[in-house]
Amino acid sequence: MTGDNGDLDSESALVRRCAEGDRDALAALYATHATLVYRTAYAIMGSAADSEDVLQDVFVGLPRAARSFLGRGSFGGWLRRVAATTALMSMRRRREGDSAGLADLHEAGASDLDAAIDLKQSIDRLAVRHRQVFLLKEVEGYSHEEIASLLGISAGASMTCLHRAKRALCTSLDGR
Repeated sequence: MTGDNGDLDSESALVRRCAEGDRDALAALYATHATLVYRTAYAIMGSAADSEDVLQDVFVGLPRAARSFLGRGSFGGWLRRVAATTALMSMRRRREGDSAGLADLHEAGASDLDAAIDLKQSIDRLAVRHRQVFLLKEVEGYSHEEIASLLGISAGASMTCLHRAKRALCTSLDGR
């Protein structure tokens, strides 16, 4: 939303209507926030297919979940936390995420496909927590405090994971 009160009021009305089961309101929220949910899920899952599953799970459950949105803070921020929680629960259930395929790298517009593949494989080899922190911080732009809240760790642990992830990536990519 652009941030003027009319837009915020209309989004609040959409959230209320969605919580009451209004499919048109759900569709409008999907149109506005699907990319945010997908990107958040992808940062955690690392797979297009798994991220699409999370996207679907979030919006299928949104009418019920929207009842717990209290309007403190932005709906987008709240929805991002819902997406991250859904992705983390999905990972816990599966215990191991899938890697994105070569087609995903190509679609992302990698100019040097070999370098992109090396980077993706190096990221995939990171410990799960290090990969999550790295992607949330460096790709999605979350703060360490936000990452700590999403992952249930301290901000200091987030900083440590990021440092270790970067060190591992440098070692992995230097050794190719």
